[in-house]
Amino acid sequence: MSWIFSILAWGLTTFCAVTLWNSFYRGVTTVKRLHQIPCANCQYFTANYVLKCAVHPHRALTESAVGCQDYAGLKG
Repeated sequence: MSWIFSILAWGLTTFCAVTLWNSFYRGVTTVKRLHQIPCANCQYFTANYVLKCAVHPHRALTESAVGCQDYAGLKG
């Protein structure tokens, strides 16, 4: 009878470990994708919560801003 509890304990431990690993992997993937948003280094970015970007205010600081064709990096 105790072997059943042992198997259940190892199964629960394995399940928790896999769940934690998947959560960590998804978190790292999300952070990598968010670090590709170029808005903070663009000359059109205003850092004002009302108008974040003079060119594309609806896309500023979102994932749709990755690869922005109007991106103009700050010089210097």
